[in-house]
Amino acid sequence: MRPLVLGLAGATLLLAVGVGVTRLSASAAPAARGDIALAGEMTQGGWARGTAPLGTIALTLDDKPVALAPDRSFFLAFDRDAGTAARVVAKFADGGTVVRALTISPRAWRIERIPLGPKPGTPPSEAYRIRREGELKQINAARAIDSGSQGWRQRFIWPAKGRLSGVFGSQRIYNGVPGSYHSGTDIATGGSGTPFAAPADGVVILAAASPFSLEGNLLMIDHGMGLNSAFLHCSQILVKQGEAVKQGQIIGRIGATGRATGPHLHWSIKWRDSRLDPILFTGPMQ
Repeated sequence: MRPLVLGLAGATLLLAVGVGVTRLSASAAPAARGDIALAGEMTQGGWARGTAPLGTIALTLDDKPVALAPDRSFFLAFDRDAGTAARVVAKFADGGTVVRALTISPRAWRIERIPLGPKPGTPPSEAYRIRREGELKQINAARAIDSGSQGWRQRFIWPAKGRLSGVFGSQRIYNGVPGSYHSGTDIATGGSGTPFAAPADGVVILAAASPFSLEGNLLMIDHGMGLNSAFLHCSQILVKQGEAVKQGQIIGRIGATGRATGPHLHWSIKWRDSRLDPILFTGPMQ
């Protein structure tokens, strides 16, 4: 078994975990078919970049299609609640396949158990329900955009520096009933108005014209291959929908709009329907 080699936070790591045996179908000749090259974070909330063998016409992850770039490179990821096994399959025109089995390591999430139920609240009004439905339609439409950006190939940077006031995957359980887990990373900085930058190249797919009920002023960037970033609670958005942005470019200012208790940047990353941990893209904050 060959180890995986990847860079993380300036260091080179060798990973032997998460790699299964590559199997060739009876119609595939080992001399003609290469392996599926793959490296990254093989864990819940993690990701991988790879290259498909020469001649691959289609690639799947657990039977779901994975887009291939012209150079046969690809990106895929694993949801916060992903199972411990996954399978990547490269298919060829003659019906042959190359299969790579993966082991996805589980994470020890920060869990807070509350012996009481959540505080009762007033049921949302019909006006709020209609408003929220419209907001979610905008978000889902934005995530469906394929901008062709190549940002997914880059090593991401932190959009801002500060105290991490909320970590990805943390969850409260109220009297045995799980609440929603935290879907991103919260960065608390010097206060409202602090600028933040694009973590990787991308295209603006949503720049809220007015504050959303929960997210406030919401900014979303597509990095290509189904990978996108969302930035919540902005005090100001400095880019426009459809605009291409570069890694490190200032794109907004941190705020406390929407449902927020104070100024901070909530940064979340998704690949398709999978929610991912930003720190696995950047490494620990320096």
